[in-house]
Amino acid sequence: MTDLLLEYLPILVFLGLAIVVALGAVVGSLVVVPQRADPEKDSAYECGFEAFDDARTKFQVRFYLVAILFIIFDLEIAFLFPWAISLSNIGLFGFWSMMVFLAVLTIGFIYEWKKGALEWE
Repeated sequence: MTDLLLEYLPILVFLGLAIVVALGAVVGSLVVVPQRADPEKDSAYECGFEAFDDARTKFQVRFYLVAILFIIFDLEIAFLFPWAISLSNIGLFGFWSMMVFLAVLTIGFIYEWKKGALEWE
């Protein structure tokens, strides 16, 4: 039983050290930086509507379209790199499964294009 505890001791020490450093950073920032509300920080940033408002307010669908664009372009790359590296190992099934994935992403891209999300104002 003590051998098992000795094996996990470095992990527990690392976890304890991480907690101490994280708490030190949070407490240090609260002590060093004054915590005053700034009207500039509370203003609308890139989202186009007030940050502190009713959560049930309506806003433009364009924000959803930008989120879908992010998913299309970012996740596609995240899946393409490992697929390209392991293509010789996964065979024909892996190739066609990625083609189906790319077809779904292409349909999403065409939908975004038709909705006008690629036209920046």
